[in-house]
Amino acid sequence: MKRPRLRIAGAQRLVLFCYFFTVLALFAGIHQVSSQTFTNLHSFAYISDGDHLAAGLILSNNILYGTAEFGGASGNGTIFKVHTDGTGFTNLYSFTANSYINNHTNSDGANPYASLILSGNTLYGTATRGGGGNNGTVFKINTDGTCFTNLHSFTANSYINNYTNTDGANPYAGLILSGNTLYGTANGGGSEAYGTVFKINTDGTGFTNLHSFTALDQTYYTNSDGANPSGDLVLSGGVLYGTAQIGGSSGNGAVFKVNIDGTGFTNLHNFPAEALNDENNATNSDGANPYAGLILSGNTLYGTAYGGGSGANGAVFKVDTDGTGFTNLYSFTCGALNDEFNLTNSDGANPSGDLILSGNTLYGSATEGGSGANGTIFKINTDGTCFTNLYGFTALDQAYYTNSDGANPSSDLVLSGNTLYGTAQIGGSFNAGTVFSLSLGSLNAQQLAIVISGANVILTWPTNAIGFTLQSTTSLVPQAVWSTVSPSPIIVNGQSVVTNAISGKQEFYRLSQ
Repeated sequence: MKRPRLRIAGAQRLVLFCYFFTVLALFAGIHQVSSQTFTNLHSFAYISDGDHLAAGLILSNNILYGTAEFGGASGNGTIFKVHTDGTGFTNLYSFTANSYINNHTNSDGANPYASLILSGNTLYGTATRGGGGNNGTVFKINTDGTCFTNLHSFTANSYINNYTNTDGANPYAGLILSGNTLYGTANGGGSEAYGTVFKINTDGTGFTNLHSFTALDQTYYTNSDGANPSGDLVLSGGVLYGTAQIGGSSGNGAVFKVNIDGTGFTNLHNFPAEALNDENNATNSDGANPYAGLILSGNTLYGTAYGGGSGANGAVFKVDTDGTGFTNLYSFTCGALNDEFNLTNSDGANPSGDLILSGNTLYGSATEGGSGANGTIFKINTDGTCFTNLYGFTALDQAYYTNSDGANPSSDLVLSGNTLYGTAQIGGSFNAGTVFSLSLGSLNAQQLAIVISGANVILTWPTNAIGFTLQSTTSLVPQAVWSTVSPSPIIVNGQSVVTNAISGKQEFYRLSQ
């Protein structure tokens, strides 16, 4: 690769202007890096607090509310609250024990997997199992832990008719609220046993199955609309948008929409089939198996796919609300197995939580991968540029499976000011999961400095610009080709430094991810 060169004679002043113009216009206004501070706010203990935090949090008045899938007094999960500084942890509710005599049913539900929503002083949520049919419940509870109410028990499956029922089964997704109506998805059940979209009033009346997903072809696991939805819905203008984990034309899931009265169901996008690459990883162009829900900005939906993409470890994508303009914004990289046979890489793998949007920046979590193989927190611009691994969860102690920060984040994050809040499924002091915060610090643009020293050009930038690569080009036309600069930087006094000889054509520089 050619080294960057400076022409000294004739056009030296113009050349220097081009360098500094490039630095200020292309770098300072676009590429931002922050100093992050991770804090483990609470490590869960199985019996007293709950265990396995698959759900995200909801924030109100400096209090975080959430659910634990297991643990609590009966081992069936809890609802909890904790202050944003980590104090005041309270187990608001423990789900009751199942009746083994009556097909594992109970009065309230069991194993809450999804995030809660808040309206006034009332929290609404779903439990994946238990209830009158052992297929889960929709519930509400006051923020002080009083007045728990089972709003709906999903009915028992018909074992004769391939586990079908009228309303759905096992809601893994959270709810959304519009007026006095809650909307959600059930992962199974319905007329074909592949899940439903439903609505119910906040007082428990008016339950309606809006859509039952169609049966899968049992050879290729394909259908017309998708199957087994597990992500949250998003509502806009009387239309619900969501994802289905599997099914669709290639069996790898779909993005769909349906009107709030159940009409107009449309499959907006089918995730394509995968193929094995040289490492026997299943790759494709778009991603595969969207476990998470969507977020909406304008006419654009953003989401994550758990698998597929060029690295076979998932993708971040966007698609217009009419189904056009699908774009794979980022594919998580392949990685390698460490000594404990866990996947490590630079960016994370297998995202399964919803994204959140702030300005033009998307924030999310990856369940696996990163330097410790236990997941990452990341950000990426809405145009797919500037992917940044903000935090990698540390490796677990192999004797007790504990660590300082938690492991395997699988839920959506909450952003308040410059601080992200979230949950990790396992790890922490007791391997039962954690609630954490990640302070993003002040988002100050990093400076790329360029100076001439004798016959050399010296380029320096701060070492906390993690994940950035120095690139150069000979032209600033729209189709400019940027190449990684050689040699690699060395570290001098806290700065990344590249030194190259001056000769030949002028070069423009930038830091890029």
